[in-house]
Amino acid sequence: MTDRDPRPGAPTPARAYDAVVVGGGHNGLVAAAYLARAGHRVLVLERLDSTGGAAVSTRPFPGVDARLSRYSYLVSLLPQKIVRELDLKFAVRKRSVSSYTPRGDGGLLVGGGPDRTRASFAALTGSDRAHQAWQAFYGRTGEAARRIFPTLTEPLPTRAELRARVDDAETWRMLFEEPLGATVERAFTDDLVRGVVLTDALIGTFADAHDPTLLQNRCFLYHVIGGGTGDWDVPVGGMGALTDALAGAARAAGAEVRTGHEVTRIETDGHRAAITYRTADGEGTVEAGRVLVNASPQELAALLGETPPPVPEGAQLKVNMLLTRLPKLRDGSVDPREAFAGTLHIAEGYGQLATAYAEAAAGHLPGVPPSEIYCHSLTDPTILGPELAATGHQTLTLFGLHAPARLFAADNEGARAKLLSATLAQLDAHLGESILDCLAVDAEGRPCIEAKTPVDLERELRLPGGHIFHRDLSFPYAAQDTGRWGVETHHANVLLCGAGAVRGGGVSGIPGHNAAMAVLGR
Repeated sequence: MTDRDPRPGAPTPARAYDAVVVGGGHNGLVAAAYLARAGHRVLVLERLDSTGGAAVSTRPFPGVDARLSRYSYLVSLLPQKIVRELDLKFAVRKRSVSSYTPRGDGGLLVGGGPDRTRASFAALTGSDRAHQAWQAFYGRTGEAARRIFPTLTEPLPTRAELRARVDDAETWRMLFEEPLGATVERAFTDDLVRGVVLTDALIGTFADAHDPTLLQNRCFLYHVIGGGTGDWDVPVGGMGALTDALAGAARAAGAEVRTGHEVTRIETDGHRAAITYRTADGEGTVEAGRVLVNASPQELAALLGETPPPVPEGAQLKVNMLLTRLPKLRDGSVDPREAFAGTLHIAEGYGQLATAYAEAAAGHLPGVPPSEIYCHSLTDPTILGPELAATGHQTLTLFGLHAPARLFAADNEGARAKLLSATLAQLDAHLGESILDCLAVDAEGRPCIEAKTPVDLERELRLPGGHIFHRDLSFPYAAQDTGRWGVETHHANVLLCGAGAVRGGGVSGIPGHNAAMAVLGR
């Protein structure tokens, strides 16, 4: 390779670019759009036949006109800054209820107005103390969100700088220094309330409430700071609407996007890089001054011919369903349209979560598997065809916790079926009718339900170990070798712009934004 000028506008030979983005997931498209808008000649190479990666909408059930957000479901971490600066035609809607958690013939409803939430806490616990503790706890996390979230699209602060930004010793301790379990047990006494709080620390993360590495704290932090509010909103048109808007923005800015192009090798001398790819017609090579890799750290190492980092472990069961109707609830005080509009917590009491973790850590499928569920179509019916919407059909998305990849390694199909059955049985325990009786059928007469384990996600999306964040989340401050933006590698002209970057994970576009800013020197 020769040392050619990588600046925008510099003379470039045929098939040479200022930047090549490897992977057309949402982060890669964000990076491509920013760089192309800045005048860089950009090429995106995507292995699959369409862009979007895990943030896509598909019709998974043959002959059924329902576009489901198949892998990624809700939006919280996507900064409005990115939507505004890239002029994205994309919107989200607030859910009418935050969550509902059944217990016996009653339950805890959070949402529907402050008075209703307060009354629900009082009915569950017998006093106002739990609600007051809830308000105080989330008052702290809300203030932390307002202070921390804007830093995610800035150069990485040091730990001391972020602590100064938080500016509250108690909040800093509970988020960054002490295992979350200790904080939850100190703040709340009711087992169910404790469990509802803890779930945000376990989504996509296999950890105990008292894990000394604070893995649970890192997961919790990203789930409560999104948008500066911690709200989790419904993408209008499904998750694919976001990536379609991003692909359109990248192309409109001048980026070239090629699907069906699998990158197989990256060679670099730190100044110029050669990127080899293959298609159905053969192999090819392009050159670039910069390479931005929207893939996992393991995939990046493989492309560079280097020793990969240890493979992480995903720990979730993802289930998509289409129903002919919402099921009845045993708790007659709550309308199913409220219960399913927010996050419906099943078997997620604090003790139940601890037991499920211990069983899974010992190599067994949880006997009482915890999960959380929501209905996209209640908030955004546009994902349903007119006939389905008119006849009362609804989508249902279930996310099962404490389902690590190790449990599926020996017999993925068998373990998947067993866990799905047990998970749906836990849901049925709180319904007035079986969820299976509410399932729609596809054009071939099969129930409209699909389940994905970590093994499935690794095979379909190349998520290492089925880990939805590519690797364990990190605190959003600078550490050794994190670089200025958290996207740098030990090759000066190769950047990681996927979920495995510092401040990655989730549908956020933040790693793509930060990689572009690193290239632009902002």
